[in-house]
Amino acid sequence: MEYDVVIVGAGPAGLACAGIAAGGGMKVLVLERKPFPGPKVCAGGITWSGLINRVPGCLEERRFSRQYVRTPLQQVCISAGNPIVATVNREKLGSYMTSKAVSAGATVISPAVVRSIGEESVRYCGKEDGKEFKVRYRFLVGADGSASLVRRSLQLPTRHCGIGINCQISGGLEKMEWHLAPSLFGNGYAWIFPHRETTSIGAYADASVMKAGDLQHGLKSWVANRGLSLAGARQRAELINFDYRGWKFGRVFLAGDAAGLASGLTGEGIFPAIVSGEAIARYLLDPACDLSDLNRLIRIQQRHRRIVLFTGRRRFLLPVFSEAAALALRLGLLDFSNFEMSH
Repeated sequence: MEYDVVIVGAGPAGLACAGIAAGGGMKVLVLERKPFPGPKVCAGGITWSGLINRVPGCLEERRFSRQYVRTPLQQVCISAGNPIVATVNREKLGSYMTSKAVSAGATVISPAVVRSIGEESVRYCGKEDGKEFKVRYRFLVGADGSASLVRRSLQLPTRHCGIGINCQISGGLEKMEWHLAPSLFGNGYAWIFPHRETTSIGAYADASVMKAGDLQHGLKSWVANRGLSLAGARQRAELINFDYRGWKFGRVFLAGDAAGLASGLTGEGIFPAIVSGEAIARYLLDPACDLSDLNRLIRIQQRHRRIVLFTGRRRFLLPVFSEAAALALRLGLLDFSNFEMSH
């Protein structure tokens, strides 16, 4: 079987790419290793300047026009006329984007485990029957996350990663909170992201600054001090790749976390995934297309990466950095949008 585009991974990047490429007349195949697209370790936050107005309201869980930033010494409330951040359910988002891609003409196979990647073909098999298939491609898109098989096939190293730990507890809390506590989270943070019937609680940090076990210990300590309970909640961890080294490699392309386009500063990944997936599809349809949105995203991602690497090399100053950032937010010297990938 031959396809114009084979996409490995049915996350936001892969499905965004599939929908536009198929809608433009290309024959598109999407291979997803999970039983169905969508689920991922993720707080589920989308920003006003990024995705809120591009995602149907039915997919939103909650909208927040106030953000609370807390440090050991300060509490800052940032408010705006428009919602700053909304929360979405990743499974519902995956289902919605899959439907759009399929309606545009793409074929989505799930589960499908990629066994090997060649210069012109991909071999995969279904988890249920184990039967192997070979498909040929004109273009290959790796949208298969931080542990991307497509990236590894290009022999691209991944040296800069973040760690995210997330769990969903019952009950929707009222405030969306960001907690900077260097002794617990290094140059990262803990979060409280309320959804409709549950609340996402978790922590994120640069993996070169904090090991997963230390981050988990910090999260447990912080949760206990906040009077929250994770009893019965499943804790899940995932690496977040922010080691960007390019998106185009001949006939092979990388999008989203596979390209290392997540924010090293916040771990934000949904917006970079969709922007990069859409841009790659437009490029495949017309190499002379406007890529200004992708180039802008890359510039912001690189700025976030430099901040993370700078603070990571100066860990003894992390308490100063966190308090200075909170103070600048409180005084209006720093806008909250500076932490967004869509800024």
